[in-house]
Amino acid sequence: MQILLQAAALVPASIPSPDWSGFDIPLPWGTLRIHAYALCILAGIMVGLWLTSVRWAKRGAPEGSVWDIVVWAIPFGIIGGRLYHVVSSPDAYFGPGFDGTGDLSLIPQIQRGGLGIWGAVVLGAVGAWIGCRRSGVKLSAFLDAAAPGLLLAQAVGRWGNYFNQELFGGPTTLPWGLQVDADNPNFPAGTPADTLFHPTFLYESLWNLAGVVLLLALDRKFNFRRSRLFWLYAMYYTLGRVWIEAMRIDDAEQIELFGITTRLNVWTSIFVFLAALVAFILLGMKKRTERDSVYLPGREPEKVAGPKEAAAAGDDVRDPDPVVSDSESRDNLPDNQNGSRRASVPTEEAAAAPAGSTPGPDATASGKSGSTATGTAPEAGATK
Repeated sequence: MQILLQAAALVPASIPSPDWSGFDIPLPWGTLRIHAYALCILAGIMVGLWLTSVRWAKRGAPEGSVWDIVVWAIPFGIIGGRLYHVVSSPDAYFGPGFDGTGDLSLIPQIQRGGLGIWGAVVLGAVGAWIGCRRSGVKLSAFLDAAAPGLLLAQAVGRWGNYFNQELFGGPTTLPWGLQVDADNPNFPAGTPADTLFHPTFLYESLWNLAGVVLLLALDRKFNFRRSRLFWLYAMYYTLGRVWIEAMRIDDAEQIELFGITTRLNVWTSIFVFLAALVAFILLGMKKRTERDSVYLPGREPEKVAGPKEAAAAGDDVRDPDPVVSDSESRDNLPDNQNGSRRASVPTEEAAAAPAGSTPGPDATASGKSGSTATGTAPEAGATK
């Protein structure tokens, strides 16, 4: 018991503020600053791509196509995420009330933080659509494969907010409260220096990790197709984003709708949830009219027949000349005793001919008496 008490005393009563936010790389003309925020984003992209590539390959996608798609999706997503952040939090860039006192040069400085997920998803989907068209695969199939990976990337990338000491919630006395340096620009003015705050980055990271497990389990059970898993991802994420966003105290664009004034991201999450719910239901009601394939119509690869298929196909090959039978071929072979050809067996028609009659030209073709061997009559008739 004493050991447990000593261990509990060692557990911090709060989450300490980070004492590291990146490192510098010396260069001949100066230094290159590598920010921890950027490293978290890159780490999120890497683990998300790993999970997506595994799921994409299991769905029968062409090898290497995931990289052909993400080379378009990632740049588009970063640009879209930045643009959404600028629109939803414009004061730093355009000044309060767009009075022109902001700093426009901050817009491309994404290393300082600020990527809006919905801008990243929308514009990233545009880039993914371009990559899918070039690879000959369906965007809906790729979105289903990428949904859990996208949520995993968000769970890891959200830790960049911790290193930047940004986007935290209101004050709290909970033991997992977040410490923020009092001299940090994001520290609320007039707040005591020892104030702890809700670690909303941690809440969202844990929520997303739980969502990854949930999406994988549901997909294994129901085998979602036609982008239904992606819309399920959108519903799950926005459901958590509403309450997490409502806890944050950073500056954001306030929107009044239906007599309620709240953050733009809250309204966006509500509307995206409703739209995703409608899409999920409608796609579930639609009957499948085509086979399940990741390929666009007309872009499927040609199937190469294996040994078994080739052998089966060979069994169906018939003699190209059905008039000639095996028995007739044997009749035309030289006799082993005298080297002469054996006479063909006369047909019933020849046998019925009057004695002394002269066979017609057709009956004496190839030096035979009679028209054809008896075994060939049904086959010859079938060719008429």
